[in-house]
Order: sequence, then structure tokens, then C-alpha cells
Amino acid sequence: MKKWIWIVPLCAMGILVICFFLYSEQYFHADQSALSALESDETVSVTKTDYGWLFDGPSESDALIFYPGAKVEETAYAPLLHLLAKEGMDVCLVKMPFRLAFFGLNKADDLMPRYGYANWYIGGHSLGGAMAASYAANHEKQLTGVVLLAAYPTKKLGDSLAVTTVYGSEDRVLNMANLKAGDRFLPDNAAKHVIEGGNHAQFGNYGEQNGDGKAVISAEEQQRQTVALIMQNK
Repeated sequence: MKKWIWIVPLCAMGILVICFFLYSEQYFHADQSALSALESDETVSVTKTDYGWLFDGPSESDALIFYPGAKVEETAYAPLLHLLAKEGMDVCLVKMPFRLAFFGLNKADDLMPRYGYANWYIGGHSLGGAMAASYAANHEKQLTGVVLLAAYPTKKLGDSLAVTTVYGSEDRVLNMANLKAGDRFLPDNAAKHVIEGGNHAQFGNYGEQNGDGKAVISAEEQQRQTVALIMQNK
């Protein structure tokens, strides 16, 4: 009888582990345009690293650590981040365990000592943005700013941080009540912008997302405006 006492919970645990792995393997894949943005050009050098990808543009002083959205292949954000690096902010794109940023909340700890940037920003999309904000709340002195794409903080962000929030007017995935509630955690000088015609998924290039609104601008245009807002508010 004692033997069965151990076997039953072990079997249940094994089933839960299998279910989790099956769940984590169902994710949004980067499309071909995203994969093309992983190619280096005359302005931006793109390098695969042990943590993900480095988009190294003309900046010598500013860099963004980027956390991807939940269950999204990190390379789906390559077009956005390639453009951001071209415009003057290098990017460390982080590959998350199981493609869920709460398993890699402190990944930024290993990145900042590697490079000599004077100004470090952290940000991300959706769950990635929320986890980036949580990291920033506990590491204010190491950071210059926070970039939240269709995301909101759940902890107080220090007044010294330059915080930029960007979301699309057609976003039906982002919980708008939670977005509004998150305002109390933002510094007084935080910038908040709505991209007219944009939606949730088009910050990346991974196709349509269940429950999202229909965008009336292209992903290219949404990302162009996003980059302009990030650079304007840094």
C-alpha cells in the first residue's frame, strides 16, 4: 500500500510535466520577413549569441534589452529591432526558457556587464514587457529607461526611469483595464502613445493572434511608428 502512495503523485506530476512541454511547444513562429531581418546589412550587424541575438547598429552609448511576448519565437521581433538598431539604439534580443519571460526575468543580469553601453534600457512585448517592468522596478540604478509594448507595470517604476508605453488602437489582446490600472506604477513623466490602426501582434512578425483586433495599418508601419516613439522619448 505504501508503494502506491508514492506512485500516484509521481504519475500525476509526470503527466503535468508532459502537458506543460506540449503546451510550451505550441507557439507563434517568426515569418519569413522576420528571418530576413536577421541578416546583417551596411548599418546593422546581427549576431546570434548564447542569450539570443545582438542587433549592433551605429550607437555606442544606448542599448535595449528586449523580452519577447509569451509563446512567441524571439526572432519574430527581428524587423522591429533591426530598425531600432539602425535608428540609434542597439538591441539585445533575449531567447526565453519555454518562450515565457517569467522563467527568464533576470536574464538582463548577465547582459549588462558584457557591453560598455552608458545607457541601458529594458523592455518587451506583452508578457515580456510586464516582466521587463518587474525587473526595472528592482534595478532602477542600473537602467536609464523602460519600453513597454502592449504591456504595463505591476510594480512602481522609479522617477529616474524614462518610461515609454506604446499600444495599438485595435489591440483586443491587451487588457485595457489592467493597462489603465498600471498607470499608478508609472513615473509622472512617463510617455504613453496609441498607434492608430495598430494591433497586438504587429509589434512582431508572427501572423495573426487569436482574439486580436484587425489592424488597419501594416506591421511595417506600426513598427516604424514604434521605433520613432522609442527614440523620441529615450
